Amino acid sequence: MKALLHHYQNLAINQSDLDKIMMGHELVQFSKNDFLLRKDEKAHEYYILESGLVRSFIHDYQGNEITTDFFGNHDIVIEVTSLFLQFPSPENLQCLTDCTAWKIDFNTFQTLYHTIPTFSEWGRSWMTFALHTNKKRFIDMVSLSATQRYQNLIKNKPQIIKQAALKYIASYLGITDTSLSRIRKEQ
Repeated sequence: MKALLHHYQNLAINQSDLDKIMMGHELVQFSKNDFLLRKDEKAHEYYILESGLVRSFIHDYQGNEITTDFFGNHDIVIEVTSLFLQFPSPENLQCLTDCTAWKIDFNTFQTLYHTIPTFSEWGRSWMTFALHTNKKRFIDMVSLSATQRYQNLIKNKPQIIKQAALKYIASYLGITDTSLSRIRKEQ
């Protein structure tokens, strides 16, 4: 429940509407290595992670896994394009640890979004922040050194450093495992 409150506590909302939003979510458990979504499937829900670590990844043109994102405690785990446009997912979402999450299916989300004005405002705010975060990551990938990107990850997302395999962190940072090992030794 802590993760739900983390996201919804700042809504200027009455208790009745907050209760409806909270009841729209279902507590679910996943084991390490479980997939929440596989490439080419369509997403029908999103999750708010109570605890655990999830990664999204693709395969490049040579078949190598490339980590595109991580989702940690209290993050929203979502493949936006697949969920909202009902396109097949270009990514896989896989648990790196055992995970506990709050699931909300698309139809429930749509009902709440269209009947509770403050929930739709929350959705717009979240999407704006997500777009900002993605743009910042893109700019950082081309403007910061690998060492700077690693230091930012340590500072901003320490859970990833503690729970993700080095090969996943390296691909997320756009570097080789060897380069990451060298950077870590220099720290």
